[in-house]
Amino acid sequence: MSLLKTVAVSNNNIQLPSTPGKFKPEKYQPYNHFMIHRLRLSKLTLWSSIFLAFILFFFILSPPSPSPSPATNTRQSWGGHHWEKRVTKSARTNSDSGLTVLVTGAAGFVGFHVSLSLKRRGDGVLGLDNFNGYYDQSLKRARQKVLSRAGVFVVEGDINDAALLRKLFDVVLFTHVMHLAAQAGVRYAMQNPHSYVHSNVAGFVNLLEVSKAANPQPAIVWASSSSVYGLNSKVPFSEKDRTDQPASLYAATKKAGEAIAHSYNHIYGLSMTGLRFFTVYGPWGRPDMAYFFFTKDILKGKQITVFEAADGGTVARDFTYIDDIVKGCLGALDTAKRSTGSGGKKKGPAQFRIYNLGNTSPVAVSELVRILEKLLKVKAKKKVMAMPRNGDVQFTHANISRAHRELAYMPTTDLETGLTKFVKWYLDFYSPSRKKVAGVSSW
Repeated sequence: MSLLKTVAVSNNNIQLPSTPGKFKPEKYQPYNHFMIHRLRLSKLTLWSSIFLAFILFFFILSPPSPSPSPATNTRQSWGGHHWEKRVTKSARTNSDSGLTVLVTGAAGFVGFHVSLSLKRRGDGVLGLDNFNGYYDQSLKRARQKVLSRAGVFVVEGDINDAALLRKLFDVVLFTHVMHLAAQAGVRYAMQNPHSYVHSNVAGFVNLLEVSKAANPQPAIVWASSSSVYGLNSKVPFSEKDRTDQPASLYAATKKAGEAIAHSYNHIYGLSMTGLRFFTVYGPWGRPDMAYFFFTKDILKGKQITVFEAADGGTVARDFTYIDDIVKGCLGALDTAKRSTGSGGKKKGPAQFRIYNLGNTSPVAVSELVRILEKLLKVKAKKKVMAMPRNGDVQFTHANISRAHRELAYMPTTDLETGLTKFVKWYLDFYSPSRKKVAGVSSW
């Protein structure tokens, strides 16, 4: 404002008074006034130009963010009578009391299992996935085929595509959204940080924007992460513990998601339930997870790296089997209350919940390797080294008392039992000729 309000007073146009206590300003001179304005506008233009040049310089020199997905860079074809028919058929329930659920990230690990379980119990399920290239797309396509056989149509598209989301909400009156689409992985954030903000923050906001405008609004259950506990040293982790010390960008985006969810709950009346997953594993899992690539490398005779704490302490995880996680997800959907808003306007307080979904029995990574060696009947070539500063934490341990009390959540699968099922699936999917290893049959 100071640049717009020109003070036409300077040593050049003020005449000191001859009588103390009085002064008489010179008569206003339009030319001087014009020159002062011109000078200041010139300075403003100069600095604005420098600022814009700096911004352009930054974007030109900054390397483009490598996208993990060719799907996100090309427009996907959707719409039309046949497409809408497939959407409505997939979302149709088998009973009047069934849920109608949009599952984002349906071709992902957890999304795949949740979609199957919902469909098998008679709920209407529509999947959405962009099939990005963060890990092997053929695995995602294989999941898609299984879902298709079960009657679940997975729409290929991105949660950042507002037009697509609005179309889906126009075609189907969703009672619930199970939001599992995300850019996963702690270490990858150091290579491609923009993808985490794009998916976990911008994508989530886009989904909430479309959901808030729906009439009726759906109840939303979404995947947070145990990573939000960050550098918290108090164990087991409770939902009441501080989560303001993220150790990775991934964790920061998940924490941001919780804050964003709370704001939409408070302002627009969206029913929100966040689930903090603890190291999920099992059949059809993610290849970037340790248990998965350890299995792959052990079978190939490659060396695996096992991390330990900088002081030589144990690195442990609260490994949670996928079937237990699915039960928690379904419990959250079944107990979610209706959103209280309509068409973007809140009409009353809405439900907001956060739950830990873990196994509450941390296991050392060295023990994970021992179990895999036993199941594969192959001795691992191990290299033990200190855990690098890449966002990983030394220890995770879930307090699940709230989820047990309110969702009837109770994990029942120990690590060895779960890994046995995983190895059966892995050998059948990747190495059919070796599926008799350790006496295991196909999954």
